[in-house]
Order: sequence, then C-alpha cells, then structure tokens
Amino acid sequence: MKSSWIKKVDRGKTRTPWKILMVLVLTGIAVILFLLHGPPKLLARSESPDFCAQCHVMQAEYESWAHEGAHRREKCVDCHLPNDNTAVHYVWKSIDGMKDVLFFYSGMVPEHITLTAHGATVLQANCIRCHESAVAFINHERNCWECHRRIMHKRSGSIETV
Repeated sequence: MKSSWIKKVDRGKTRTPWKILMVLVLTGIAVILFLLHGPPKLLARSESPDFCAQCHVMQAEYESWAHEGAHRREKCVDCHLPNDNTAVHYVWKSIDGMKDVLFFYSGMVPEHITLTAHGATVLQANCIRCHESAVAFINHERNCWECHRRIMHKRSGSIETV
C-alpha cells in the first residue's frame, strides 16, 4: 500500500506533462490570435509579392513575374500554396515560410531555385483550379508548364533569368 507522500509525488508527475501541453496550446492560440488580429494587415502583407521579394534570392523570380503578362495580377501564394482549404493554406504557408527562412539565414540557398515534388503538385492543382473551364477536356497528367513554358519564372516576360 502506498503512503500519501508517494501518491502526491505520482500525481505531480502526471500533472507536469499536462501543464506543459496546456501552456503550449494556450501559447499557440495566443500566437494565432496575435497574427490574425494583432498588427494591422500583417497576414495580408505576408501574402504580397513584395514581401516574397524581400529576400534577394527571389529577386530574379520577382522581376520575371512582374513582367509576365496575365499572371502578374496574381500573388505568389495564389500559385505556390494550396488554396482549396484555408487551414491547409496557412499550415503550408507557415511550413514553406519557415523552410525559406532557414535556407536563407543558414546560407544554404541553392543557386537555382527549383520546384519540389509537393510544390509541383500544388502548382498544377492551382492552374487547374483557376483555369477549370479551359482545361476541363484536356489531359491533366502533364504539368501545365511543360507546354506553357513562359509561365515559368525563368522563361517569362521580357527578362529571361536562366
């Protein structure tokens, strides 16, 4: 039979993980509320192409996007983040944003920025979502940019950034 002192120690051990979890959950909620309602238009500003172009490694992509016809009215996140679900959009925005920050500040930015497999899937889905009526009867197995080469940042607009 356990003494009352041992019971108190056992209860203390089980409470600690719950306290930590509760603090993490409340901190997460506070951060989300701060981002959504805190600084004026912080969330909207982080979705602007000018925000994306602040990193000098994205300057060539930004310049080619700015000179590229119809798609220059779209934001980077319209093509490069999932847009079929708001929660998924913001989860991937935070994942991609943190990945970009880590690459940038660690100095590990590749010389030629390329699309990941996940990025290609998202981009293809967004092309189909925006141009649904135009592509309803064509084969979706090929990536749109295989035929429409000028929509790729490296081959678009008046500036070619090979």
